[in-house]
Amino acid sequence: MAEDRRAVLVRITGRVQGVCFRAWTRDEAERLGLDGWVRNESDGSVTALIAGADSAVSTMLNRLWKGPPGASVSNVASEEAASIHAPAGFRITR
Repeated sequence: MAEDRRAVLVRITGRVQGVCFRAWTRDEAERLGLDGWVRNESDGSVTALIAGADSAVSTMLNRLWKGPPGASVSNVASEEAASIHAPAGFRITR
């Protein structure tokens, strides 16, 4: 039986810009076989759309709390999203 697909829109706050957070997120998402995108926001946060197998999305949400070396994550807020909006593969956007 195929695992359910899930998509979430995530906002990560804290010291998450200037620490390679987007590249780290892309690499982790690719390791987990996830689709979506990640971008910096003008308020200093990072936003990501993450879609894929439910267990892989849950794993990614847990990993976002730590982030790459140098990051200091204060919050990871997520809301369910329509996976139809997720592109194939995972990319960094502006």
